Amino acid sequence: MDDRNAADPHRDGPTGAALRTIGLHKSFGALHVLKGIDFTARKGEVISIIGGSGSGKSTFLRCLNLLELPSRGAIEIGGDPLPLDYRGGHPRVRGQKRVEQARARIGMVFQSFNLWPHMTVMKNLVIGPVTVKGVSKGEARERAEGYLDKVGLPDKRDAYPAHLSGGQQQRVAIARALCMEPEILLFDEPTSALDPELVGEVLRVIRTLAEEGRTMVVVTHEMAFARDVSARILFFDQGLVAEQGTPGEIFQTPRSETLRRFIGA
Repeated sequence: MDDRNAADPHRDGPTGAALRTIGLHKSFGALHVLKGIDFTARKGEVISIIGGSGSGKSTFLRCLNLLELPSRGAIEIGGDPLPLDYRGGHPRVRGQKRVEQARARIGMVFQSFNLWPHMTVMKNLVIGPVTVKGVSKGEARERAEGYLDKVGLPDKRDAYPAHLSGGQQQRVAIARALCMEPEILLFDEPTSALDPELVGEVLRVIRTLAEEGRTMVVVTHEMAFARDVSARILFFDQGLVAEQGTPGEIFQTPRSETLRRFIGA
């Protein structure tokens, strides 16, 4: 049996929900990428999203922090609904300030690092808290020093991104997201652009953050990592949550043939 659009176990009145979507759709012209995603992440929960290329995983993350505007549906952060407006067939958020506030609450780490190449590591880390959140330069720098230490790069504060390895750049990107003190962290295939020997150093940092009880949603192709750190795993297929459950349920007793084939591959 292929359990299409598997029900979210928390969708009816979740308590302690850090992030929630209800009936989330996203289309690009005639291409219907997300087909009604019901999703809840509780505070302190680590959720991994797995699935094949083109299943909608990255698009879903980009909708969560409004890099892409959904075509239909609702998003709530800590129980606060985002003011999404779909009238006239042109999705928008009512009030640019609400967009900035939402993004300040959700940190995102991208596949390709997205560091400013003309800025040192330290400047990459302090610019967001100072310009977006109004943090003083002194406090922002102190915060950045702490997070650079957490990701194991205290000696790279004055380096430029071009002088860092891919793994180091991704760890700086994680520190940059942490400097905004977000309520939720999103990771979009954080190791996919890395050479195999550099993957472990990034996964160790993410694992440490999971152990600290941070709320995280991780799109990943690292199956062992997803199994070890996740409270729940969602399997995306053709724009739907085809199956979800604990790591044991997903990897040991998958219900659908599609998931069995994916794990086997």
